[in-house]
Amino acid sequence: MTRAGGAMNFSTRHSGAGELAREALSTAHVVVTPGEVITTEPGFLRGHGVHMRGEELVASVAGIVERVNKLVSVRPLNARYTGEVGDVIVGRVREVGTRRWTVDINARQDAVLMLSSVNLSGGVQRRRTTEDQMNMRAYYEEHDLISADVHSMFADGAVSLHARSLKFGKLENGAFIAVPHALIKRLKQHFVALPCGVDVILGCNGFVWISEALSRAEGRYDDEAKTGLADAVEARKEYAAARVVSAEGRLRMARVRNAVAALAAVYTVVSPQTIMDVYGASVEMRLEPKDMLNPDYLLDLTATAR
Repeated sequence: MTRAGGAMNFSTRHSGAGELAREALSTAHVVVTPGEVITTEPGFLRGHGVHMRGEELVASVAGIVERVNKLVSVRPLNARYTGEVGDVIVGRVREVGTRRWTVDINARQDAVLMLSSVNLSGGVQRRRTTEDQMNMRAYYEEHDLISADVHSMFADGAVSLHARSLKFGKLENGAFIAVPHALIKRLKQHFVALPCGVDVILGCNGFVWISEALSRAEGRYDDEAKTGLADAVEARKEYAAARVVSAEGRLRMARVRNAVAALAAVYTVVSPQTIMDVYGASVEMRLEPKDMLNPDYLLDLTATAR
């Protein structure tokens, strides 16, 4: 089997369980089990999750094979998320503290979002005051879903978040699904507008947010030249949170949500392309969203994505 993006020959010596697993996998990525031979070619370096057995590179954990030049590693499927600076994440607020929010990001430790790392109303740039601290729940409160990016890492592995960009903030009026973070493909853009009229945030931590797309003409979109970009974006977010999503829009969102769940069920990378592959297949097969996760249809539904 060959991994896309580089010529790597994978050994065909594996167990019957491995053969069954490979039938449900794509050539764009390879899922291996502990003890499975990744390659017998010389010249490759072993990374995390890989050990040498004679001249063979062998997986020591179950996960997805990744290759960077000559370095081969295995990213565990069920391991907790470990942040990298710049990662876009979706998280859930656990606690509101003094000048900070504690956020669940599917990592070993909860992340920290400081009051100084969020935008004030209207995008005002000033020092945070005691009044701002008293009103922290006006921004985010317990159980709110938010989007942010990883700003820095602490020595103990904890993550510091940043949400100063206008695209980040509270997530409302949509659907949430969690998948193994190893299946989220790192992209240049994790805020994706799908052709089916659904917006998706693919969090690098495995949390995915799905909402109906909002056209520029919808809602109260004031003249940016008069009100400023921050006010205009804030108005659009308020409208998106308060609007009633149509029945057709809910069906599209449900179809996208179950497309993501179907990809996770067969351990296939979740990306805009694979989501639309499954979405299109479900339409062609005339499946209702509720039937997309039926085991009888799952492999046929995800065949093009794999």
